[in-house]
Amino acid sequence: MQSTVQQHLDSQLKWDVIVSSPLQRCQAFACKLAKQLELPLLLNAEIKEMYFGDWEGVSTQTIYDTQPELLANFWQFPTQFQAPNGESLQEFQQRILFGIELIYMKMQQQNWNNALVVTHGGVIKLLTCLARQQKLDDLLTMPAELGKLYSLELTHHCDEIQFIEKSTNGK
Repeated sequence: MQSTVQQHLDSQLKWDVIVSSPLQRCQAFACKLAKQLELPLLLNAEIKEMYFGDWEGVSTQTIYDTQPELLANFWQFPTQFQAPNGESLQEFQQRILFGIELIYMKMQQQNWNNALVVTHGGVIKLLTCLARQQKLDDLLTMPAELGKLYSLELTHHCDEIQFIEKSTNGK
């Protein structure tokens, strides 16, 4: 992960702020990087990973062994099925878009142009799906490699947020 971040630090892109999910795996990295780069750090609870209810912290293999049909349905049609007592994809999308709206408003208030958002695989998959204008049932086929920098441009038209996927030079 360090080499990917360093490559982008050396490029022309300069961040004005780092925004992170408050969950430990994101927050620890974001805090260290914010100190290193002397940038403000904002925590945003709305950009946490999807809540999987009864499946939270349970391995996929265990879920497959105990609830194979429900898991298969979730993987094929995430808009129609969810983890027992978990967040639906629609609820997840609304929460993430609300979080992005909060980030956008804060950036407008501070006259910031570029933010590094440190978040989770499900959030990256959702935003990539929206940027590519693919149906939400394709969400689980979207990429979200660990430690990879995904670059999205946010546009705000008529109170609607849209995302455009930008090239990160294949790195």
